[in-house]
Amino acid sequence: MTECDILKIIEDDKWMMNILHIAEKLNLPDWMISAGFVRNKVWDYLHRYKNEKVLTRDIDLIYFDKDNIDENKDIELSKEIKKKTGVNWEIVNQAYTHTWHNREPYKNTEEALADWVEIPTCVAVSINKNGNLRLHAPLGIEDLVNLIVRKNPRCSDSESYKDRVTSKRWKEKWPKLNIVM
Repeated sequence: MTECDILKIIEDDKWMMNILHIAEKLNLPDWMISAGFVRNKVWDYLHRYKNEKVLTRDIDLIYFDKDNIDENKDIELSKEIKKKTGVNWEIVNQAYTHTWHNREPYKNTEEALADWVEIPTCVAVSINKNGNLRLHAPLGIEDLVNLIVRKNPRCSDSESYKDRVTSKRWKEKWPKLNIVM
């Protein structure tokens, strides 16, 4: 499976495209939808699951705006979009999330995405100015498409990785996964 294949399965999913167009209309700078939105779709596809919607707890919309850092604004916008769509959203400006990881400030959304806990979660999709889908995978797609879950080497918190793998119950949902502990 290639990046083009991933974009094609997203493009062919009406529900996902609707979510992406809702995000696009928010006009947030350097935005993308990440985490389970893409990861779970790929894992479902590779397991031959035929879900009508991507089974994800929420829509992780991330963006980067260093001139407008207000976590409360993100919380309110997430609630507002949930009311309009009936779907849980977690909208987070990555300009302040470096503090969550004891890092220097990020330069953009993709740099922040590269710091997420496990490698197959460090993937996102956006719509570029030409209206085409764009895949963001700063750590590559190899683990994602080969059903491998491993800790991001940039993440020093092994306990957080172990907790996420256990609490998310990925192996139960996608039994072909190879979880590296």
